Formats: sequence, C-alpha cells, structure tokens
Amino acid sequence: MSESRPVSETDLHAYADGFLGEAERKRVETHLAENPEAAQMVADWQAQNDELRGAFAPYATPRPSDLALLSAGSAASRASAPSRLAMAAAAALVFVLGGLAGHFGPMLLEKTPVMTAMDALPNEARNAYLIYASEVRHPVEVFADQEAHLATWLGKRLSITDLKVPNLQTIGFKLVGGRLLPVADKPGAMFMYEDDAGRRVTVLVGRNGENKTTSFRFASASGIETFYWIDGDLGYAVTGDISRDLLQKIAEECYRQFPS
Repeated sequence: MSESRPVSETDLHAYADGFLGEAERKRVETHLAENPEAAQMVADWQAQNDELRGAFAPYATPRPSDLALLSAGSAASRASAPSRLAMAAAAALVFVLGGLAGHFGPMLLEKTPVMTAMDALPNEARNAYLIYASEVRHPVEVFADQEAHLATWLGKRLSITDLKVPNLQTIGFKLVGGRLLPVADKPGAMFMYEDDAGRRVTVLVGRNGENKTTSFRFASASGIETFYWIDGDLGYAVTGDISRDLLQKIAEECYRQFPS
C-alpha cells in the first residue's frame, strides 16, 4: 500500500512542483508534518522557484502564439499566456543556476503518467545520443539535403502537422539529418546537428497525450548534458557533450522554433 512506501526525495520534489494527486499529496504532507527538516527543505525549494521565476519573467520573450493569447479578448486566453511565459523563464533559470541542477533532477513518480514520460526523456535522449552521435556513416536515416521530407515524414509519424526542423546555424550547428526512434514506447523523432569542430548535439521529440502541463528539467551524466521539457502533450530533449552555456543557447532556440 502507498502508506507503507517511504517518502523519497523524488516524492518531495514532485510535491514541491505540484505534480502529486490528492492521495499522494496527503501522504507527503503527513511526512512533512513529522519531519521539520524535510518540510523546511521543501519550503525553500518552493520559495526559491517563486523568487527566480519572478526575477526572470521580465526577460522572457513570448512566441507569436503567446502574443496572440495576450491580445485575445477572452479572459481565459489572457490568463494562459503569463503562465507560459513564467515557465519559459523557469527554463532559463534552470540553466543560469547550474549549481542547483540537483534540484531539477528526477522528480517524478512512477504512478503518474505525465511524470513517467518526463522521467523517460533524459534517459532516452542520452541513450540516443550515445548510440548515434558517434556514428560516422549512418548517424541518421534522412540527411539534411532532404530536410523538407524529414519534417513531413517525422511530423506524420508523431501526428504533428507543423513540425519544424530547428535551424541552429546562427549558433554554429548545421543539420546532419534525423531519424525515427521510439520514445516512451511511442514514435519519436531525433534531429542531429554538428559544428565545424565535429561536435554533435541531438534534439529528441516525443509525444505524451496524457500531459496537460509544462515542466522543465536539467540532467547531467558522465559529461553528457541534457535539457528537457514537456510542453503540452509533446516532450523535447536537447543533448550533447558540450558546455551548459552552449546547450542553453541551443535549447532556447529550439524552444522558440518548435510548435507550441
């Protein structure tokens, strides 16, 4: 039974982010009531997130879709745009505060579909990077000279009518190509890029129809950096053996170009 399962740090992170259902939330609250140190730690996380979102929110650049929402006449549309801008600011602050990356590690519970898909993203993105980024002759299925076909093919498989292949040339990375691969047991897309020094990065896209929120996370393992986020029912992950600063620029550019 869930009552007998110890409350882990993953549970605490999920509680702090508001990802728990009613029963799990009450279970964690009982634990916090009995453990003042854990309660203070969770309170610090929540306060820190609120302060940082407020600090970075003025610098967030809205997408065209955000501007449309802001100018729409309905109250519901006006309310949804600030939420997206706040989450965009949260994405930026994750990079800026790299020293706090541990707070943005695996935060997800196996019982929650949204969290399961989110939790799978960094692992699958890192595995795909390790397998394909080192390939010399066959790193992708469709090369950059067929970019239009690549976008149409992968968009159809992921049921995304306006899937775009991000253009990262302003950051120094040219498209190598892409391939179809599984993400959380569903069709997913991977785009690969390479700079003049031969460094490669991959961008993973997967679908999770159960998700209805937006969340951002950062993960690091054995020198491989991944920034990943779920936006609506789509999940994205940018992975590479590069600095966090450069990964930040790539992820932000992808975030601006991908469909919302």
